[in-house]
Amino acid sequence: MHEPKGRYLSPTGPRGFIGDLVHFAHKIPSAPVSRAFDVSALAGPRTRHPLRPSWSCLFMKAYALVGAEHSPLRRSYLEFPWPRIYEHPWMNCALAIERQYLGEDGVFVGLFRAPERQTLAQLQEALLQYKNLPLEEVGFFRQALRFSRVPRPVRRFLWWSTLNISGFKRCKRFGTFGLSTYGALGAEQIHPISPLTTTLTFGPIDPVQGRVMVKLIYDHRVLDGAFVARRLRDIEEALNGPILRELLDGEVAPVPAPAPAATAAVAVDSLWRPHLPAAPARAPRAD
Repeated sequence: MHEPKGRYLSPTGPRGFIGDLVHFAHKIPSAPVSRAFDVSALAGPRTRHPLRPSWSCLFMKAYALVGAEHSPLRRSYLEFPWPRIYEHPWMNCALAIERQYLGEDGVFVGLFRAPERQTLAQLQEALLQYKNLPLEEVGFFRQALRFSRVPRPVRRFLWWSTLNISGFKRCKRFGTFGLSTYGALGAEQIHPISPLTTTLTFGPIDPVQGRVMVKLIYDHRVLDGAFVARRLRDIEEALNGPILRELLDGEVAPVPAPAPAATAAVAVDSLWRPHLPAAPARAPRAD
């Protein structure tokens, strides 16, 4: 009697994208730094906010505000044609988002440009679009699926060239930092890997004490551990400072009326590519 055989699956779509990401992430000499945050003051205002913004949006904007002040967080290591470090003028966040593709769960990446220059409401609306729009209607997702069908040698060369030749294109296409979390699932990542200079992650938030373990994984060719530890402290201060104030201001703000169907696409597009002033409002602090 013959035993039943399994089947072979082609690693296309999200699996192909993650395969390429892991391939280049393993080349980064990364190290994690962690710190316990107290975010108890944000829980009530976040719940009462008309949009109830995701914790990911709160952490994203807090980190982006710190990155706007500390230029090393906007730097990337490039290898070709010679080793050098590129510094981007603003922060771009690559957020890992779980979506279904062909009946299976897969990880896609949504890019949020300059979170420090957007409101929490804008970030939350963009996140909902990334989570709810059909995959083919989201440019980043559509390109990732199409790119996954390209032969692997060609994909790997294009990944390598984007990560190592032009700093501007690297930050535009992949972001200056990543954000990934399993906190809502009650789990915590130990050491997430990424080809980016830094990746922010946080675990479950204690509903009673409001404590959460936050980690910043960094490329040791660009940053040092003591600098990263101080920036974790700054992120906590940003959460309990400007982020908390924005939540409190939003508590009494009226819920905005839904945009007319004719202008909805324009409004969403502006969230992904916000207007960027020619010069920052204040000069970043040197470290």
